Amino acid sequence: MKNIGIGLLFSILWSSASVATKFGVQYASPLILANVRFFIAGILLLSFSYLFAKNKSYRLPTKKEWRQLALFGFLNTTLYLGLYVYAMKYTAAGIGSLAVSTNPLIIVLLSSWWLNRKPKAEEWTGIILGMGGVCVATYPLLADSYTTVEGITLLLISMIAVSAASVYYATIKWELPNLLINGWQVFLGGVFLLPTTLLLADFGATSWNPVFWGSVLWLSLAVSIAGLICWFYLLRIDTVKASLWLFLCPLFGFFFAWWLMDEPVTVYTIFGTLLVIAGLYAGQRTKLSAGKTA
Repeated sequence: MKNIGIGLLFSILWSSASVATKFGVQYASPLILANVRFFIAGILLLSFSYLFAKNKSYRLPTKKEWRQLALFGFLNTTLYLGLYVYAMKYTAAGIGSLAVSTNPLIIVLLSSWWLNRKPKAEEWTGIILGMGGVCVATYPLLADSYTTVEGITLLLISMIAVSAASVYYATIKWELPNLLINGWQVFLGGVFLLPTTLLLADFGATSWNPVFWGSVLWLSLAVSIAGLICWFYLLRIDTVKASLWLFLCPLFGFFFAWWLMDEPVTVYTIFGTLLVIAGLYAGQRTKLSAGKTA
């Protein structure tokens, strides 16, 4: 029951990110929202790791580890989250949650190129179903101006960036604890994004009101910290079973978008979500079968 509770909490927190971002970008430049979030999450994680952790593994990175963390942070935070937050200004919150759920499918394609691994037939099926589902769910939102082509393009680029970060992460033999890796990559990602924010963001149009700070704190504390702690816990128990909780993210994401932002839920939404879930299942069917027989 404990694992089920943590799995449900992860799905809820992870899928809430798009709605929280959507609230924040109504009152601030997406770049400002992203940078404040990154620095808060990074400083809190690093402070906790170095001040309260007794394990000797909680140390400063080596020169080689700095390079690895910098590249991982640039892909996973600067590019992915920076573009994702910007895309949410022009994209429906529900579509943001749905797009995030396609990450495992994009990872299959990137790993085939990066790691010279040929995708299996069921993985290709998963990719086609997943991308088709996003297109179906997006169609009526484009017509109603809840989503724009520019927003979808930025969202797609951000998904490629985070998938590349995941593949890169898998190629590194990390010796630092997960909390330090996450803390440093988020903080460094914020540092890399800062020059762009200072150059392009409209600080004068930002309202530092309770909605903005509520959005930032939720994204920092609930998503970047609590959500990732739940995810790392699930991964330690069983990687295959952990991935199953991604299936619920589109469902929670559309529910939050409908409940909190009054976004429409149509037949296209339901059918598109079912296609994405079917694609995720098809793409990971081999892993699931291997997990059951292990």
